[in-house]
Amino acid sequence: MSWRLITCASVFVTCLLTANTIATKLITVGGVVLTAAIVIFPLSYVLGDVLTEVWGYATARRVIWLGFACNALMVAAIWVGAEIPAAPFWKGQSAYEEILGQTPRILLASFVAYLAGEFSNSFVLAKMKILTQGRWLWTRTVGSTLVGQAFDTVIFVTLAFAGTVPARALGAIIVAQWAVKVAYEAAATPLTYATVAYLKASEHVDAYDYETDFNPIRL
Repeated sequence: MSWRLITCASVFVTCLLTANTIATKLITVGGVVLTAAIVIFPLSYVLGDVLTEVWGYATARRVIWLGFACNALMVAAIWVGAEIPAAPFWKGQSAYEEILGQTPRILLASFVAYLAGEFSNSFVLAKMKILTQGRWLWTRTVGSTLVGQAFDTVIFVTLAFAGTVPARALGAIIVAQWAVKVAYEAAATPLTYATVAYLKASEHVDAYDYETDFNPIRL
């Protein structure tokens, strides 16, 4: 395994863990309410595109599961940290639980949305690469993100907030989150092109998933 692949995988996982940590803060951008995760989470989709485009779906699948495992480990560690009795003089227990603690419903929504979004993103890009015969990279990166982020956003917002947020507001949140994420991907297209070109030339690899088993469970 090359150091470039390890670097891409490491940054991918870092983006995921950072996004899940800062997502508890709500921010306003142009009058639209978003989670703070929006500043970095879409980068994981850019990296997912790079991994699939250069090394193929099978490699991207392993990295996606690696991210899932690391996220689960982080959640478990945070939970254990919250359950261990705090020092008598420490006054930050409630803040710790409020910022880092997540309800089971939010965790379930996050895990399901992540897997559905990342795998659909990688699958669509791999199939489009074959369809376009490796041309028009921008159509694959944007097209796969349109699908992947739709799955991620719809699943997460619905599972996390349905029944607690009015249906109209729920729809507005979904559309806003999805639009911003797709715009992020489109804006990052020049960076994606440069990164893909560098990696293909350096790694001497340009994977096409003609005979790949697309079962997301298989490692």
